[in-house]
Amino acid sequence: MDYTLSLFEDNISPGHDVSYGKTNRVVFVASGSARVIFGDKSNQLSENEAVHSAMPVSITTGQAGATIWRWELNEAVSAPARSEEAGTKMVATIQLETEGEYLMRCDRVDFPLGGVAYTHTHQGPGIRCLYTGEFEVTTEGINSHIEPGEAWFEAGPDPVYAEASATDLTAFIRVMILPRRLLGQSSIRYVRAEDAEKPKTQRYTMFVDAPIDIGYTCLLYTSDAADE
Repeated sequence: MDYTLSLFEDNISPGHDVSYGKTNRVVFVASGSARVIFGDKSNQLSENEAVHSAMPVSITTGQAGATIWRWELNEAVSAPARSEEAGTKMVATIQLETEGEYLMRCDRVDFPLGGVAYTHTHQGPGIRCLYTGEFEVTTEGINSHIEPGEAWFEAGPDPVYAEASATDLTAFIRVMILPRRLLGQSSIRYVRAEDAEKPKTQRYTMFVDAPIDIGYTCLLYTSDAADE
């Protein structure tokens, strides 16, 4: 069945809030600070922190406001015009089994100067967004130069090779939809056996590794004062 994995950016003024309806969602604070409330939980997030919720959420910023990166998973039929929504960075259509067991993972990947991600695949699709530095990503012979704030999609089975900037420390944030059996485990597979044996210089920080019910769909979007 077709689903959409979407990434949005919300630039929220100090002291204002936004609310979003029920769906599987990761909220990442790219800058500033925010309180993310869902159900009976209130999560105070600082810059470079994230949380997952499948419930409706309310996000209130701190005194400096906040830039929020928001990944959402929906049935494709429930979001026919997501690419036109304000703040949209990327929308990708992915195929998931309705009765399948999945998890939603959000992590940060940091590279040293000139670091390399050897040719590899992943066991599920995901949207990445560059946080710092610069990145050169090659997929099926097509090279893309990525700069901070830019997003890109990796389907999972397509081999990817990437190189980080030689002058600026590079990091990206990603959200992937993976088989639930990978809970707490790496999803990467190296294409060449010799690459699997090479030392890896990238570092991983896990924010979210949450089993999900993919039956959730987006029902409501409201906002009282989000910046353009």
